[in-house]
Order: sequence, then structure tokens, then C-alpha cells
Amino acid sequence: MEVWITGLGFITSIGCNKAKVIDSLINLKHGITSPAMLQVSESPVKVAGTIDEFDLDSNDPEDWQFPAEYNVPRSLLRSFSPHVLYAWCSLQQAIHEARLDSSELEDPNSGLYTASGGSMRSIHQHFEKMDRSGVMACNPLAIVASISGTLTFNLVAGLGIRGSSMGLVSACASSGHALGTALDEIRLGRQNRMLVVGAEDCNFESIVPFCGMRALSLEQNPDLASRPFDTARNGFVGTGGAVSMVLETKEEALRRGANPYAKFIGWGQGSDGHNVAISHPEGRGLQDSMRRALKDAKLKATDIDYLNAHAPSTSIGDASEMKAIKEVFPLPQKLQLSSTKALTGHGLSLSSIMEASFCCLAIKEGFVPGSAHVSNPDPQLEHLNLLRKTQFQQASKVMSNSSGFGGANVSLIFENV
Repeated sequence: MEVWITGLGFITSIGCNKAKVIDSLINLKHGITSPAMLQVSESPVKVAGTIDEFDLDSNDPEDWQFPAEYNVPRSLLRSFSPHVLYAWCSLQQAIHEARLDSSELEDPNSGLYTASGGSMRSIHQHFEKMDRSGVMACNPLAIVASISGTLTFNLVAGLGIRGSSMGLVSACASSGHALGTALDEIRLGRQNRMLVVGAEDCNFESIVPFCGMRALSLEQNPDLASRPFDTARNGFVGTGGAVSMVLETKEEALRRGANPYAKFIGWGQGSDGHNVAISHPEGRGLQDSMRRALKDAKLKATDIDYLNAHAPSTSIGDASEMKAIKEVFPLPQKLQLSSTKALTGHGLSLSSIMEASFCCLAIKEGFVPGSAHVSNPDPQLEHLNLLRKTQFQQASKVMSNSSGFGGANVSLIFENV
């Protein structure tokens, strides 16, 4: 059964619509800035991938500022955290592109999978109020507005979803797991259509806790902060936002005259079984996920034209992935490689679907995005062809990798329609 990608939606640091995202990818325009929230003594990190057009600093969602084109009923907005609003807006874009109406969203054969770590800010604020004023002073919507399932709760209710729904939580591999599981749900005949969304807050509370892990870049120049595969890389750059994707059977897409971006032809996953926070030195779980994705797609390694690497711009993470890729893609091969995290920063649960969507855009628009900010490529790349500039060429089959805490790894494969 062919599964097509028929809708995409973007609220990201490199653009809040498809046109801006394409322009950023082609011209290697990054979305990393020096936001005021990080220019305080408590924060050693000073840069982040920030979201334009949204001002969500207020503790009261009804005071948030966002583009007027996104109509959010007050009854829904009251139980939103920032990342839920991002997700709602990105979903509106994807639904419009896929030409879906409310009856198709409410069809029991349409489902929704989400990926998010929840809202650290909302949880913190609710506990503070409880400690200050007592248990009965808690906002009655506090739980559904803050915990990791809040994305699923709110979107399923707001869109009237009656098909399969759940949230997946595996750190930076979360939305990759959501996409792969959604693909299987359609292949098994359980659903004709799946909406998938990954989203994260973009605020102080969602970024600075990683300082304690020594995982974030302390670079103060936004132009140099995120440098996957460069010898001078020194940590990842946090970001938030949301990206949504509509998956459906070829038959459903043709019935409505939807214009596909790509075919979703395979996925695989594998676990390191090594460390709670550090990738296996040889990337053994990632090797497994790539090989399983190739097997699922019925492809050989030499069939893949382009690979969007997880490559978070950390020394350990990049090194592990380079070893894994070289094992799965030995010479001779035509593989081209880059990491778009140089432009966006690292979106945590959001990152997998964001980068998979970039791959689908690249397939549709006929380009392969480059890897920005690389002045001194890591010599451990060896035979891997790291793209330093965007190439205007048609990729036929592309792979996207993601890795998360606990050694969770996901690889996704898309093909030109």
C-alpha cells in the first residue's frame, strides 16, 4: 500500500509557513537569535532558535499574541500551553494543504499521533500556585494544559478526532516514532489517514535545564552557535515550535485531488542499550534503525541519495552518528549528507518530524539542503560527502535520522512520487 504525504505545516525558527522555510533551507538562513529571556545572569546559554510572529510570554493564554489568521476558540485556548498553540497553527496549515474538511477529520478512519515533552513552564507555574495558595487554588485545567499528553488531549478534542490517537514520548526520537507508528497504522488497514504533529515550547524553562547536562552551546554569536560536523562545535542550540504532517493512502489522496509531497516508504528503529543520556560510541542502535528502515523500504544502502542527519552539534552525538553512517553506507556510495539543525537549532521531540518534513520539501522542490556554518569539517567524516551548500538536484530517495535519550533511534525513508 502506498502512503503519501499530502500536507505539511510549519511553525519553526526558520519560518512559520512553507515559503519561508523553503527560502531558509535553500539560502541557509538560520533562525538562531539572542532572545531577551536568556540575557540574564542565571543563564549561561545566550542563544536559541526563536519563533517569529508569536508572543507567548504571558501566563494567561488569553493575552498571547499570534497571527490573526489562526482562529482559536477561547474554550480551547484556555487549556493550551505554548507548544499546543504552535501545534494548532501548524496543523491548520497541513489540513488546508491536504484539502481536508471537518467531516474527513471527524471520520473514524482519520487519526492523530503527537510528540511532545509537555510544558515545563506550565508545570512549574501550576506547582508554584499550589504551593503558594493551596491545592484547591489549582487551575482546574492545570493537568490537561501541562503534562506530556496535553498535545493529544487538546488537539483530539479541538479537531473532533475519532480515529486512533496517542502521544509518543522518546525524547528527540519522539516524533519519528509517531511518524513510523502512523505509517504502520495505515499499512495495517486500521486507518486511511493520520495526522502527526511534534511540538515544543520555546521559552526559558524549556531550554536552560539542559545547561546542567553541559549539552548546550555557550557560543554567544548566533551565526556560529550551531555547527554540526564542524571541529569547533560545542553543544546544541535549543528551539521550539511545531511541525505537522498528513499521511494518507494513495487512494484517499487521489479521491480528493491532493497534491503529494512524497511517498513514505519505510522506517526502522533501534536502541543503544548503553547509557541514559549518551549515544553508543559506535552508534549501534542507529545502525540497526537505518538497516531496518532500508529493509522495510526494500532498498539497498546505495539507493539513498540524501541523508538528513540527527547531528545535534555535540561532539559525542556527531561522532557516534558518523561512525554509524559509515558502517551502513560504506564505499562506494552516492550518499550526500547534511544537518539542518545548523539552521533551526535542536527541537527535541519536534526535531524528527521537522527534519522529515524538510526532506519532503526538498524532494518536492528539487533541492538538497546544505550543512551551514561548517568551516573545518570533522576529519572523522572520511568518505562521507558533507554538503556545505544547497544543491539544486532531484533526490529520489532520502533518509532522516533521529536519536534520543536512552539510546532511542529512528530512521525514516521518503521517495519521490
